[in-house]
Amino acid sequence: MLYTPDVIALLYDVHGNLRALEAVVADARARGADHWVLGGDYTLFGPEPEATLELLRTLSPAMWIRGNGERWTAQPGSVPDDAFPQPAIAVCREALGEEVVAELGGLPEQGVHEQTRYVHASPVSDVRSFLPQPADDEQALLEEVTEPRLVFGHTHLPFRRISVLGGIELVNPGSVGMPLDGDQRAAYALIHADRRVEHRRLAYDHAASASRLRERWPGAAWAGTIARRIELARMDV
Repeated sequence: MLYTPDVIALLYDVHGNLRALEAVVADARARGADHWVLGGDYTLFGPEPEATLELLRTLSPAMWIRGNGERWTAQPGSVPDDAFPQPAIAVCREALGEEVVAELGGLPEQGVHEQTRYVHASPVSDVRSFLPQPADDEQALLEEVTEPRLVFGHTHLPFRRISVLGGIELVNPGSVGMPLDGDQRAAYALIHADRRVEHRRLAYDHAASASRLRERWPGAAWAGTIARRIELARMDV
C-alpha cells in the first residue's frame, strides 16, 4: 500500500461463492472502499472458482494473502489426513489450471500496513486461529505480533475483541462465501479513515449458490456438505 486509503474493505474466505462476492463488492464500493485486503481461501470448495477469481482480480489496489485453501490446492500432499478436501482440491485445480494454482500458492502469508497486521488464520499458522472467546493457545499465536491490531479469518466467525494478553485488537471480518455463525448473509468488514472497524452483512441468494454447487458436481459428497453449510451457515452439517 503506497498511500493511506479512506476505506479498506476486508474480504476473507470467499470460497468460490460468486453471488456472495458480487453482493459484498457492490456494497463496499457504495461505501467508498478504495483499497482491498483479500485474506485468502478465494476459490476452494465453491461453485464458481474461475469467475470468483476473475472478479477478485478487478479489485485494485489490493493486498493479497495466501490462505490454507491456496496452499492445499497448490500442494495437495500438505492436506491433513482427511479424505474430505481431496476431491474438492482436484476439481479446483482442474478449473483454475496449473499456472493459476501455482500463482495463488505463492502469495505472501501476511502483510502489514499502518500498524495493522493481516494474516489468514494467525501469524504462526494458516489453520490455527482465534475464536470469539479466548483459548489457551492465544498467547502462542500472538508471539510474533508487534502491531496493535491483527486482522484474520479462517474460522468464518465475525467478531472483534481485545486479546487478554498484550491488549491487541483482534478483528475477524467473517466469511464472504460461507458464514458459519448461523447467519447466511455474506460477511465482511470495513476499516474507515479514523481506524474504526465496521462489520457488515449482506443478503444474497445463498440457496442459488448451494444449488449451483450440487448442479456443477452432482453426487459429490463434498459438494453436498458444502452446499448444506451455505444453506444453514453451520459447520456441523
